[in-house]
Amino acid sequence: MKRESITEDLTLGQLLDRTVDANPEGDAIVYVDRGYRQTWKEFSDTVDRVAKGLMALGVKKGEKVAVWATNVPHWATLQFATARIGAVLLTININYKSAEIDYILKQSDCENIFIIDGFRDSDYVSILYELIPELREQPRDRLSSETYPHLKRVVFMGPEKHRGMYSMPEVMAMASQTTDADYQDRQASLDCHDVVNMQYTSGTTGFPKGVQLTHHNIGNNGYWIGYNQNFGPDDRVCIPVPLFHCFGCVLGVLACVNHGAAMVILEKYDPLTVMMSIEKEGCTALYGVPTMFIAVMDHPMFEKFDFSSLRTGIMAGSPCPVKTMEDCVEKMNMSEVTIVYGLTESSPGMTQIRYDEPSLVRKCTTVGKAMPGVEVAVFNPETGEQLGPGEAGELCCRGYNVMKGYYKMPEATENTIDKDGWLHSGDIGMMDEDGYFSVTGRLKDMIIRGGENIYPKEVEDFLYRMEGVQDVQVIGVPSQKYGEQPGAFIIPRQGADLKPEDITGFCRGKIAFYKIPKYVAFVEEYPMTASGKIQKYRLREMAAELWPDA
Repeated sequence: MKRESITEDLTLGQLLDRTVDANPEGDAIVYVDRGYRQTWKEFSDTVDRVAKGLMALGVKKGEKVAVWATNVPHWATLQFATARIGAVLLTININYKSAEIDYILKQSDCENIFIIDGFRDSDYVSILYELIPELREQPRDRLSSETYPHLKRVVFMGPEKHRGMYSMPEVMAMASQTTDADYQDRQASLDCHDVVNMQYTSGTTGFPKGVQLTHHNIGNNGYWIGYNQNFGPDDRVCIPVPLFHCFGCVLGVLACVNHGAAMVILEKYDPLTVMMSIEKEGCTALYGVPTMFIAVMDHPMFEKFDFSSLRTGIMAGSPCPVKTMEDCVEKMNMSEVTIVYGLTESSPGMTQIRYDEPSLVRKCTTVGKAMPGVEVAVFNPETGEQLGPGEAGELCCRGYNVMKGYYKMPEATENTIDKDGWLHSGDIGMMDEDGYFSVTGRLKDMIIRGGENIYPKEVEDFLYRMEGVQDVQVIGVPSQKYGEQPGAFIIPRQGADLKPEDITGFCRGKIAFYKIPKYVAFVEEYPMTASGKIQKYRLREMAAELWPDA
C-alpha cells in the first residue's frame, strides 16, 4: 500500500479497517503450532467483539488496559480493541516479577489488567492474588483495592474462571450489551494524536518510565518499517519476538497491518517452531535479535528445513555480528535482511537499512539512513553543537515518531526531549558522508543483554535492600552469546559473609531473570575520580579481566 505523504492522520482502528477493505479474505494471523488462522475480516470481527465487550465492562476512553502475557492469539486482538475505544494498551514484560508489577500498577494508575496463567517460573495469577488480596473477597465488578486504588478490573485471557477475574469468553459475550451506535460514537471521538500505547523503559537514574506513544507515532512508524522491507499482501512475516516490545507490536504487527502482510506469530520463541513456521507457511520475512538467528542456525535440525521462501526481515535489538549477518544471507536466503535502530521513545524506528541495500558491509556495520519523516543528527553532548560526518557524538532524532512524553514524569521528559524537539538517545554514534549512521557506544550505563535493556540503577537499588550489602555497582560484562551480561561489584558490610550465590538467590523470583547479575565480585572499594565519582569504565575493564570468557 504505497502512499504519497510521509505521514497519515489515521487511528489504528482506521488503519485496520483500510486493510480489511483491501483484502478481507487474506490471512491476517497464523499460529502454526496450534492450527490457529484468521483472515483480516475474521480478525477485525474479533477485535470488534472484544472492543464492545470492554465498553460493556465500563472501560472508558483514556483508561489503561495492561496486558501481561506471552504472544497468545488475543494479544494482537487486544492491541486493536483498545485502540478502537480510545483506551491505552499498557504492555508488560513477561519476565517481570512481583516487585516490578507492583511498581507499574502504582505508577501507571492502571485501571485494567489482562493476564495469562504465567511464564517460566512465574505464576501470574498467584502474583496478582498476593498483590491484590481483595480479588478473592470482592465481586469482580466492584473491585476496590487499597494498594491500587485506580484498579477496577482483572481479566484472565482464557476460558478458565478465577475468583475476582473475568474470563476472555465472558468479555466477548458482553459485546451484545454495547450498541453499534455507541461503538461508532466512541470511535468518532478519537484523535490520531491520542495516546494509544504505553511501555515501561527503565532509566539510568531512578525507576522505569512509562513511554506514551500515539496512534500517529506508531501507526506511521509501522508503515515505513514495512515499506523499507518492501512488504505487500503476499508477504508472510514470522514474528517470534515478544509483542510487549516495540519490536513485536510495531515493527511486527503494525508493519504487517499497514501493508496487509500475514503475521505468523509464535507464542514464545523456540528455534524449532521458527523453522517449522517458515517452511510450512512459506514465510518471506523473519524477525529476531542476533542471538535468535544464531540459535536457529546452530540448531541440529537446521539443515532439514527449507528457507527458500525467505528474502527479508529485521535483525535488531543489539549489535549484529558481521558473521551472523553473512550467515543469514548465505544460509537462510535473507539477501534483503534489514536492520532497524531506535528506542521505545522514538516509536521505535529512527534509522533503517533498506531491503535493497546492495552493500553487505553497510548492512553489517551501519544502522542505515534516517527513516522518511525523521530527522537524525549527531550532537556534541557537552556543547550541544551539531556535528558533521565522521564526528562522534550523541544520536538524536526529531519528527512524527517522538513520544508524547513519560507518564507523570515531566522533568524526565524535558531531560530527554530538548526545547528544539530533539529526542536524545543516550547512544554515541556518527554519520558518514552518505548519510549512513553507525552506533559506537553509549552515554548511559545501559546494558543490552540479547535485546533486553537492563538499567544498572534499577538492579543496584534492588540489591541495596539485601542485608550485608553496603554498596553495589552493576555494569555490563562482554558476552559472546548475549552481547553483554550484567555483573555486580559489591562492597559487603563489615562482618558480612556473602557469596555470589547469595546475591543471585536474593534476586531470584523478585526481579526478571535477565536482570540478575550473571557475575559477582566482592571488592573493598571502587575506582574513583578526584571529585569522588565512581569510574564505571574502570569497573568494566576489571570485569573484562575477571571474566574474559563470558
